[in-house]
Amino acid sequence: MTAQVLVTAFQRPPIDWHAVAPEIVLLAFGSLVTLLDLVAGERVRAAMASLASIGLVATMVPIVTLAVDGTDRVTFGGAFVVDEYALVMKTVFLFAGYVVVLMSTNYIAEGDYWENEYYGLLLTSVLGMLVMASARDLISIFVALELLSIPAYLLATWRKYDLKSNEAGLKYYLMGVFASAILLYGLSLVFGATGSTLLADVGSALAATGDTPDAALVLGIVFVVVGFAFKVSAFPFHTWAPDTYEGAPTPVTAFLSVASKAAGFVALMTMVLVAFQGRDDVYQPLLWVLAAASMTAGNVMALRQRNVVRLLAYSGVAQAGYMLAPLAVAGLSASTADHALSATVTYLVIYAAMNLGAFAVVIALARKTRSADLESFRGAFQYAPGLTVLMTIFLFALAGIPPLGGWFAKFRIMAVLIEAGTGWGAVLAVVVAVNSVIALYYYGRIASRMWVEEAEDPAPVSVPPALTVALGLTAIVTVAVGVSPQFVGHFTDVSLLASSLGS
Repeated sequence: MTAQVLVTAFQRPPIDWHAVAPEIVLLAFGSLVTLLDLVAGERVRAAMASLASIGLVATMVPIVTLAVDGTDRVTFGGAFVVDEYALVMKTVFLFAGYVVVLMSTNYIAEGDYWENEYYGLLLTSVLGMLVMASARDLISIFVALELLSIPAYLLATWRKYDLKSNEAGLKYYLMGVFASAILLYGLSLVFGATGSTLLADVGSALAATGDTPDAALVLGIVFVVVGFAFKVSAFPFHTWAPDTYEGAPTPVTAFLSVASKAAGFVALMTMVLVAFQGRDDVYQPLLWVLAAASMTAGNVMALRQRNVVRLLAYSGVAQAGYMLAPLAVAGLSASTADHALSATVTYLVIYAAMNLGAFAVVIALARKTRSADLESFRGAFQYAPGLTVLMTIFLFALAGIPPLGGWFAKFRIMAVLIEAGTGWGAVLAVVVAVNSVIALYYYGRIASRMWVEEAEDPAPVSVPPALTVALGLTAIVTVAVGVSPQFVGHFTDVSLLASSLGS
């Protein structure tokens, strides 16, 4: 009898291997990259970028099979869920990771860097993002967040002999640890108030607290939202972003500005729409203030920047505000929550393409100018007309100018805010519109320098094949979504409530 009890106690819990197949495939390739680094070292350095790219593409295979299957999968006792929302976000993370690898191929190979470790850390961070997309438990969310963040701290300081890069990594690490501590304290308060780590159970417990929730619970919700506000660089928790973006290697900056930000939003949306849905009276005012402040402060600070990377960093703060806006009205009803989720996911998909494309152009032009200062973009049309056209596309897409993809992203957000039918939603829609006009000024200023002014050196720019592919992929997505928005809209009309609460 005792032996039978011991066997039962140590039995492996049932695992849906198909559900976790994308994570297993990426883990296998990340382990292979690390193993080859230890065994072969410099002999396989040239193959690391290709191996990382193959790993990211191979990870798409089980995602496609899961999408074709069409069944929501729940494993690990409800802590890990694979639904349409998770599959869409995993695809975004893999796309962003693949583009960053293409952007890194020549950048890292031509620098004095340890290339093998770079790609191993990059794949590990993407693995954390894949786990985050399916995490439906307080513990799995925190583990995924640390899995994606710790490699990112190292990547930010990858130029080991550059003081700016060291400063970038240190600031990112210190602020990241501070944010993780706040988040973890908030999660512990939520667990203490509800008695469960499963988000579905937390949501049910919060809905039953009535009109007067416990003060510790309110503090826990606020701390969780603030912790993720650090991760998505929302104002006033953005202070690490400009210096980190400027000091980190540019491909890493692109990775942080898109993939890392998207992962933070995935976790925030999951917490708000599943765990905190019953306490919209707590999180909605906070998200409203964060959205309005991030849009306004980010755009105003971007107006003063003379470095394009820092400008894009403050632009990222404003973009975080746009993406937070739908969540500020998500608690009105289940249908509004679904529309808010779809609007934010749509924005994340389009933002990934247009922002990665803008950073790819910065990398390409810096091969000639060795600078990201705004002055170095003068007259770019004379020696790099193709890059100038592409940069104009990405900048105007970020500004929301039709027929480029950004207009549809902002349209979805404005539609949710207006359809909410509340005064605070309408005011926030006005804030979005006003800030879109402000942003057009500094985006247009970059384009004007490139098209109108005279170049000091008309010698052409040589763009490596890998970087050309990255530019092509991002440009195609940016333009195609703007011309045919119903295509991306079909895939981003997703729901969190049905699969998570039904589990």
